[in-house]
Amino acid sequence: MSRPAIGLCTALERAQWGIWDLRAALLPYDYVRAIQDAGGVSLMIPPDTELEQNPGDALDRIDALVLAGGADIDPAAYGAAPHPATHNTVPERDRSEIALVRAAIERDMPVLGICRGMQLINVALGGTLHQHVPELVGHEEHRRNAGSFENSQHDVRLEPGSVAARAATEERHVALSHHHQAVARLGEGLLATGYSAPDDLVETIEIPSCRFVLGVQWHPEADESSQIVAALVEEARQCRSATAV
Repeated sequence: MSRPAIGLCTALERAQWGIWDLRAALLPYDYVRAIQDAGGVSLMIPPDTELEQNPGDALDRIDALVLAGGADIDPAAYGAAPHPATHNTVPERDRSEIALVRAAIERDMPVLGICRGMQLINVALGGTLHQHVPELVGHEEHRRNAGSFENSQHDVRLEPGSVAARAATEERHVALSHHHQAVARLGEGLLATGYSAPDDLVETIEIPSCRFVLGVQWHPEADESSQIVAALVEEARQCRSATAV
């Protein structure tokens, strides 16, 4: 059987290579590498206005969906005014990904949200965000070094028996953290199953009624020892096998 196809939602940014400085659909290669190492094939899904109305155009071609990290989500998506620390929003990306994840959940397709992607799952299901974590917890430990995972580790407590604990293969997980926003009010059907050890910030969310819908606030794709991405690819493989029967 061919490798399961994992859809990766991309950022939309200015990028420079050679003499060119253009808008580009891109992601750090760590996401692709983690999926390939787990036995999947990555298919990048850039923002697309047509997907807002017809997300099946993309979902029909993949076995699982990954919502990656990146820019802050537009607060208008969850009915809030922007905080001064909220910036670089890309509403067209938000709209595409919200449509994709809602449709993927309806299909019971495996979904993994990473950092911004976890927040996007929450917003798509009617939840809200804390727009600047340091104001909430009183420290900068969740983004110690902007643009780097150097010395970014902190512990996360995972609920026994949760999708998060099964995917991580442990109930105490060392996470690579890089974020300044976080889940506030949970969206419909979501359950918080992981919390940061220092300050009880929500670190994982999932949908108990779905086979595998998981959001993690950290970056497993940047941690070669993490089993999170591999767990998503294995779910995708099982889904593909069941469909092929």
